[in-house]
Amino acid sequence: MNRAHRLVVALSISAGSLATGLLAAVPAASDTFPSRPITIVVPYSPGGPTDAAARVVGERMSAVLGQSVVIENVTGGGSTIATGRVVHAEPDGHTILIHQLAIAANVSLLKLPYDTEKGLTGIGLVNYSPMVLVGRKTLPADGMAEMTAWMKRTGPGVKFAHAGSGSLAHLCAALLAQSVGVTVNMIPYRGGTPALTDILAGHADIYCSSPATAIEQIKADMIKAFSVTARERMPALPDVPSAVALGYKDLDIQFWQALFAPAGTPAPVVDRLNQALRVALTDPKVLKSFADSGMSAFGADALAPATASAKLHDEIKRWAEVIHANKIEAAQ
Repeated sequence: MNRAHRLVVALSISAGSLATGLLAAVPAASDTFPSRPITIVVPYSPGGPTDAAARVVGERMSAVLGQSVVIENVTGGGSTIATGRVVHAEPDGHTILIHQLAIAANVSLLKLPYDTEKGLTGIGLVNYSPMVLVGRKTLPADGMAEMTAWMKRTGPGVKFAHAGSGSLAHLCAALLAQSVGVTVNMIPYRGGTPALTDILAGHADIYCSSPATAIEQIKADMIKAFSVTARERMPALPDVPSAVALGYKDLDIQFWQALFAPAGTPAPVVDRLNQALRVALTDPKVLKSFADSGMSAFGADALAPATASAKLHDEIKRWAEVIHANKIEAAQ
């Protein structure tokens, strides 16, 4: 063997040894995770749907991972302070984020100090719920077709309540008005409860509500329910038709929640978190908690980390179009 051949062989052996060492190091690193408590950062105050989901899912994930899961409520900045905290956290899986559809809308509503898609990687989708389109009891329309015909006749006289500029209720209202082809009077409220209160009192006409907020009033026949913004009916509201099934294809609108990690978190660590989430989403206690608030867990076929990242990408694009077309600005 000449000298050049011996050098090639030596380099090949060295490269092979290095690759073997790196491959061996990956599972070794993931085997040490988690090495300390995991923090789930919640962008909202305690007691809301995102906080509730974080606590019930985190408790089950803790049992699977063998480490405590701490819930940290970081409010302010329209949820951007919490998101930024995780974007800039050490990418080791010990600090993760739970967020909802607002994380996608914020990209177009706000000037962000970070790149949402580049700064985060999906761990997995958690739960979802459609909105339910409701109206005052005295509204002169029964059913979705009559209601949209009334909107066209009434135009700017329609008092469409929503839960604040840039909220999902506002985006839902804008999308409905856009699909019907009518300009309406958008009336902002400080949250869903006061908006629904004015629907009940007859001071506003229509509202895109979360099911959890309106379900009792619908069942008590205190307000009219025209449709749910989904492809199928909701089990909790079996008598309320699907907007998509009625022909309103654009009104497939989900309030969804997902877990994210900082970009650069090693894939084996993301996978371990994802597996713990999968176990949590089969737990009867977790599922009952979701059902009690009108939410459903995503199915096993939608739980891959890449699916959460793809959902974020698609929702950013979708709501950017609605926000720009309707000149929606964030609440000041």
